[in-house]
Amino acid sequence: MRVLMFGWEFPPHITGGLGTACFGLVKGLTKQGVEVIFVVPKAYGDESKEGFRLVNASDMVMDFTNVKYQEHWNRIKFLEIGSNLIPYVGPEDFERLKEEEKLQVTSEGQSVFSERYQFSGKYGINLMEEVSRYALVASVIAQQNTYDVIHAHDWLTYPAGIAAKKISGKPLVVHVHATEFDRSGENVNQTVYNLEREGMEEADLVITVSHLTRQIVIERYGIDPEKVITVHNAVEPVDRPEFNEVRKHLKEKVVTFLGRVTFQKGPDYFIEAAYKVLQKDPDVRFVMAGSGDLLNKMIRRAAQLHIGTKFHFTGFLKGAEVDTMFALSDVYVMPSVSEPFGISPLEAMRSNVPVVISKQSGVSEVLKHALKVDFWDIDALADAIYGLLHYEGLKKMFIRYGKEEVDNLKWDNAAGEVLAVYNQAQTLVH
Repeated sequence: MRVLMFGWEFPPHITGGLGTACFGLVKGLTKQGVEVIFVVPKAYGDESKEGFRLVNASDMVMDFTNVKYQEHWNRIKFLEIGSNLIPYVGPEDFERLKEEEKLQVTSEGQSVFSERYQFSGKYGINLMEEVSRYALVASVIAQQNTYDVIHAHDWLTYPAGIAAKKISGKPLVVHVHATEFDRSGENVNQTVYNLEREGMEEADLVITVSHLTRQIVIERYGIDPEKVITVHNAVEPVDRPEFNEVRKHLKEKVVTFLGRVTFQKGPDYFIEAAYKVLQKDPDVRFVMAGSGDLLNKMIRRAAQLHIGTKFHFTGFLKGAEVDTMFALSDVYVMPSVSEPFGISPLEAMRSNVPVVISKQSGVSEVLKHALKVDFWDIDALADAIYGLLHYEGLKKMFIRYGKEEVDNLKWDNAAGEVLAVYNQAQTLVH
C-alpha cells in the first residue's frame, strides 16, 4: 500500500508533539510495508528519511494555465481571507512576529498564486496564506503521484487532503491531534473550527488520538460516530547511554513542565502548585521548558509569588535537549486543561522519570502508573509532586512499572491500527 501523507512539521524542525507523532507513525508504517510519500511545507534537508519519501512543497512550481485546478483556485481565494491568524500566539508575540516578517524580504511580494512559493513552515502571520497555498500544491502533487490512500494531519493540512481527494478520487483519512476547543477553550476561532469540521466531514474516516478527543469530534463537530476511530499515540524507544551520564550540578530536586506555555497546557496551575510545594520544602527547583503566549505572564507570576530564584524558564527545547532535561528531572508534570493525548509524559517515563498528569488528558486513558489529578486541583497537584519527591518507595514503584508500561506503547502497534483504518477506508470508496 502507498499513502500520500500531508503534515505541517517533521523532526528535527518541530514546535510540539505533532511532528513527533508524525515521525513515529511514519516509521511504524514503513515497518508494516507501507510506502509513505510525506509532504511538508518546507524541508530543511536534515530530516530523517528512513524508508519513506519526503516532498518539499516549497519546491513545487505551479502552472496556472492548467484548467484542472480551476476549482481549487476558487477555494484558495476563500481561504486567503483573514490570513492574520496564528494559533498559540497571543497579542504580545503578534506584534513581534509582524516586525520579524517585515525583515524577511524574501517573502515580500509573494502570492498564493505565484508560480513558486517559499513556505516558512511556521505558525507566522501568513499562516492562512500558507495553508491556502499548501492546498493548491497538494492538488498538483496528487496529480503527479500514485497512491491508495490520503492521510492529512491536523487542520492545517485538511484543505490539502480535500484537494488531493477531489483530484484523485482516493479515500481521505484525517487525523485529529487536537481540536480548536483544546487550544482555545470555548473562545474558538470560527475560521479554524470551520476548516476542522469541513476536513472531518469530507474525510472517509477520522482518526482521533484518544477517546476524549473522539467525543469532542462527535459532540462538538457533529461527525458520524461510525467514521471516528481512536488510535492512541505511542513513543519512540530511545537508547542513548550518554544521558545516563548526565549529572546535576544542583543539590535540590528538579520538577519539570515541558510543553507550549499556553492556556491548553495549564502552566498557571504548575506555578501555583510549585508555590505550595516550596512552602513545605524550599529545596526544590522548578523548570518551565517551552514557549507560548502565556510565558511572560508566568514569569511575572513567579516573581509575584517570590519564587523566581527557584524557577527556571528555558525557552523551547527539542531533540537531545529534551532528553537532557528529563535526565536532570526528578518529577515531570503535565497539568493540561485539555490534552487530546500528550506524548511528553511517555518520553519522561521512558527516561525513568515519574509523572503527574491531569485527568483531562488523553494519555491518562492508556497509563496506569502515573499520578492523575484534576488540572484545577492545585492542592492535589502539589501533594502528588511532594509525594514523588519525598517517598522513595512510591517514586521507585512509578519509575519501575512506568518504564515497563511505556516500553509496550510502540509506534509499530499504533501503525498497525492505522493500517487497518486505511484498509477500511478503501472498502468504503470501492
